[in-house]
Parts: sequence; C-alpha cells; structure tokens
Amino acid sequence: MKFWIKILKDFPWFLWSGWGSIASIALFLAFWDFGNQIYGDLILPSPYSVFGSLKTLFGDVEFTQNLLLTVKRGLYGTLFSLLFGTILGLTAGYFATASIVSRPIVTILVGIPPIAWIVLAMIWFGLGDTTVIFTVIVTALPIVFVGALQGSRTVENELKEMMDSFNIGFFQKTKDLYFPHLFSYLFPAWVSALGMGWKIVIMAELLSTHDGIGASLAVARSHLDTPLALALVAAMVLVLLFVEYVLLEPIKQEVESWRD
Repeated sequence: MKFWIKILKDFPWFLWSGWGSIASIALFLAFWDFGNQIYGDLILPSPYSVFGSLKTLFGDVEFTQNLLLTVKRGLYGTLFSLLFGTILGLTAGYFATASIVSRPIVTILVGIPPIAWIVLAMIWFGLGDTTVIFTVIVTALPIVFVGALQGSRTVENELKEMMDSFNIGFFQKTKDLYFPHLFSYLFPAWVSALGMGWKIVIMAELLSTHDGIGASLAVARSHLDTPLALALVAAMVLVLLFVEYVLLEPIKQEVESWRD
C-alpha cells in the first residue's frame, strides 16, 4: 500500500519517467520498422504483423496451455534455485571453510555452458520436465549462491559492534541491519536468476520437449514462420516484464524504502 501512496505522491516524477519509457519504446519500434523495410518480411517482419500474430496467439487455447506449462517449469526450477541458493550462500558466508570449499565448485558450474547442461540432462533424464527443470536449477542456483555469499560476507562489523554497544536485540538487528543489507545483494541475484531461468527453460524446451513455448518456437523455425517466432519471443518478454516490474518491483520498493 505504501508503494502506491509513494507513486501518487511523486506522480510528476513517475509521469516524466513514463514518458521517457514510451519514447524509448517508440524509437525501438521505429528502428524495427526501418529494418523491415530494408530486409523484408521473411527476415524481419513489421511490428504490425508481429503484434497481429501475438494477438492471435493469446486467443489460442493451445498456446495458453503451452505458456502455462513453460511458466510452471520455469517456476519450479527458479524457486528451487532461489531457496537453496540463498540457504547455501548464507551458510557459506558465515562459515569461512564452507566459503573456501564452495568457490571452486561454483566457478566450475558457472563455467559450463547451459547448452552442455541441456545435453547432459537429456542423457541422464531423457526428454521431459525433469530435463528442463534440472537445467534451470543448475544454471540459476550459482547466481543466487554468489549473491547470498557476498551479502553475508560484507556486513560491516562496525555497525554490528555499535548495535551491540546499545544492547540492541537480535530481532531488531535482523530487521534494521542484516535483512536490508542482505536484501540489497539477494534481490539483484534473484532477478538475474529469474531472467537466466526464463531463457534456459525456453532453450531446454526447444531441444528436449514436444510441448511448451520452446517447442512452439521450434515449430515456427521449421516452418520459417518469422512473425510467429517473434510473437512467441514477445510473449516471453511480456511474461518476464510482468513478473519483474509488477510482482517483484513493489516488493523491492517496500523493502528498500529505508534508502529514501
């Protein structure tokens, strides 16, 4: 509620920011249309045709089912990564030995390309949900782990000592020091993991399943249906923007209100 009150209070600033975003989108569409005029509909369809295909997609029951299936797979893998990546990262941050042991493992996991994980998962688990979810977990979890590790290792000792000198209780220290500090590291890691997981789930579906948005993208590629392919990409981007800016951004604004 406070978030929306802040928006109303600072409405002129939000309005100006909104006009800037609209101008940026308009410029992007102008360049897109210019590219269509140069390369033609096969290479780069016009925005009008792509948005027409996107409108048709959202009226298709099969597309809705595939979208929900993709969101479910991505949600399972990402939530697992957020939960266990945060727990393991905080644990490693508070124990020096665990931090030293875990760093090489995380470096190895980050260094392996996602496409390699997809191939290995297809060999281990076959074609289906398990392959997709596993690939999301193994690529997104290290991102969250590193964010949690850095957050827990960088809490300033001076602030802790100052709170201890005033005999401030554990819960108050958690609320005013630990949680805001950790959140400033965790939230960007969560958003990065969300974006990575969403891209990986599409890639894994394209290669290892017969349903979902990734599989629909593979069909569009085989039919050389560029407007449909771009419409599917636009739908994926819209879902990601909705989650990040409608669901996550208000939480971030509320938690980080102390910065203002």
